[in-house]
Amino acid sequence: MTAGTVTSTLRLGTRGSELARTQSQTIADAITAATGTPVELVHIVTEGDRSAEAIARLGGTGVFVAAIRRALLEGSVDLAVHSYKDLPTAAEPGLIIAAVPGRADPRDALVARDGLTLGELPAGSKIGTGAPRRVAQLRALGLGLDVVPIRGNVDTRLARVAPGDLDAVVLARAGLARLGRLDAITETLDPLQVLPAPAQGALAVECRTSDARTRELLGRLEEPTVRACVIAERSTLAALEAGCSAPVAAYAEVADGENGPELFLRASVTAIDGSDAVRGSATGPLLEAAALGRALATELLDRGAAELMAVGS
Repeated sequence: MTAGTVTSTLRLGTRGSELARTQSQTIADAITAATGTPVELVHIVTEGDRSAEAIARLGGTGVFVAAIRRALLEGSVDLAVHSYKDLPTAAEPGLIIAAVPGRADPRDALVARDGLTLGELPAGSKIGTGAPRRVAQLRALGLGLDVVPIRGNVDTRLARVAPGDLDAVVLARAGLARLGRLDAITETLDPLQVLPAPAQGALAVECRTSDARTRELLGRLEEPTVRACVIAERSTLAALEAGCSAPVAAYAEVADGENGPELFLRASVTAIDGSDAVRGSATGPLLEAAALGRALATELLDRGAAELMAVGS
């Protein structure tokens, strides 16, 4: 440890779910490895953890994020780790995303009975997922599948596959990877079939804007190219004025352009019944990620995206 290193323990607020704790511990270990600073996990019980009714009433993951952010603002914890795709697109006053670390595989994954792939599931098979985006895109494939919305943590969803009441479920591959459940996957879905959610697979490490010491420590975990990709994707979502539960997909990759690295951004909006969709793509410099996302959203709106988001809502 170098002279002058500050070693007072950082308190990391986390929900008690296995995935939340695993993600938080991964970041805690990375902070300690990079800075020599010990990190303590502080479990926070949220309204969403107390009541399934709260999730339905208040709308998805917001009931989890709000309690963690409140603890941050009150000073009872120093930082928090979020699945980036779960965060509202609007900034939270007093808080800052101080680091976007390396991203896990952002694709969706199928877990099906008998090792089947999506194309091998017979028409009428019941396939469960918790995301309207996935519901819409799976229906749009025209495979004759019975796509049903489900809730619950990863293990709860996996347990519903045969001999449960479902033939398959679709989840984020990143969550399965972080929990060591990759062996359950029967197919990783090609983004050409099912485009990921904005920021899927990415983590957001958040702290108070005024906490210069924690901001500096967390900044050592930053992956600038990942942040650029996520900014492009979430700017698309924000410009569409859609939340994380809308049937909006966006995925950015870094590719070699004529003048160096550039972003290749794809996005889609799909009617929840799968009857129609608009898709588009755009390329641009990494430093113009937000503008790229907004421009692609404008194109999608010009082609009827708002009307599609209203179908079945």
